[in-house]
Amino acid sequence: MGTDRRPSKRERTLAALVEHGLDLFERRGYDATTVAQIARAAGVTEMTFFRYFPAKEHLLLDDPYDPQLTAAIASQPSDLRPFVRAARGIRAAWRSLPEPETPIIRRRVRIIAQTPSLRGAMWRNTGNTERAIVEQLVADGASPDVARVAAASVLAALVAGLFLWAEEERTTLADAIERALDVIEADA
Repeated sequence: MGTDRRPSKRERTLAALVEHGLDLFERRGYDATTVAQIARAAGVTEMTFFRYFPAKEHLLLDDPYDPQLTAAIASQPSDLRPFVRAARGIRAAWRSLPEPETPIIRRRVRIIAQTPSLRGAMWRNTGNTERAIVEQLVADGASPDVARVAAASVLAALVAGLFLWAEEERTTLADAIERALDVIEADA
């Protein structure tokens, strides 16, 4: 007996919503695509779409990685300078992810990078992660001002690395993030 299992109906529906949403966003643009169009393309109702995503932007912005980033920063030695600690934590988190570099993630990041309204929404989403990083750095002795600047800087570098990777097919995600974080650590 194999351990392969068939995806559940919920998993198949989620995959269809994401795939059709990405296709429509790439063809028509994010702002010109409606939830109704995504639902229709996926063969479900709008109500079903909203059972999976509270809003259209969440199809692209839901990110399971933020808690892992904060935990990885917390695991770094507390005697490191806040910038270095945060940058090394981000590196450690990205190295530990099972599959951060997939075609779907590249497509998602590319659409976000090309859509001003999504870039703004992404930064709003990142606010919770930034606050958690600040709290961790302050708890370990950093001043609130230094912690805020360190958290904002490493997250900006991470986003810059993600956008670079999404736009340059020859670049690996790991390389793009490493290069972006090298800038932060070199100047820390």
